[in-house]
Amino acid sequence: MKVNEIDYFVALYDVAKMINASLEPSDVLQEIVICVVKAMHVKACSLRLLDSREKKLVLGASCGLSEAYLHKGPILIEESGLDRKALKGKTVFVKDAQTDKNFQYGGKAAAEGIRSVLVVPLTLEKKTVGILRVYTDKIREFSDREIRFLEAVANLSAIALDNARLHKTLQTRCDLMTAHKYRIDDN
Repeated sequence: MKVNEIDYFVALYDVAKMINASLEPSDVLQEIVICVVKAMHVKACSLRLLDSREKKLVLGASCGLSEAYLHKGPILIEESGLDRKALKGKTVFVKDAQTDKNFQYGGKAAAEGIRSVLVVPLTLEKKTVGILRVYTDKIREFSDREIRFLEAVANLSAIALDNARLHKTLQTRCDLMTAHKYRIDDN
């Protein structure tokens, strides 16, 4: 077994441990993108979630991208060919984001120093809820192992988001039941 294979296994284990350690979505998502950048030796990583109207992707977390790039404008599904493909459940590779017509902000990618981009869907129960992207500063091909690693991280991310949502729902119900109980006991 090569060192790289062990690194991805260890990195995936680290992501899984971290997801199980917190139910705060923003903390979990931030740790995920940091782990991905370190494990894959990429310039940056971002995790975007589909908004409730399913018209755009909103930032969930990022690592390695400037504030200017992050706030370049909305990621509109109808204008982003690669995100439309990813939201249909496909992994998408962009060899050069600066020149690819499917990359919505090619000029901004050039200013940020972004070249290759790999996009994987966050899928939960056959429904895509967002995307996970990695960005490189040089044109780079991704190995099958790297793609499988990123897809596994994306799946874990979707599960973590769902667990956090379920926890919040249960917490709200418990709080309501407790408040209701105190009102009954006070009478």
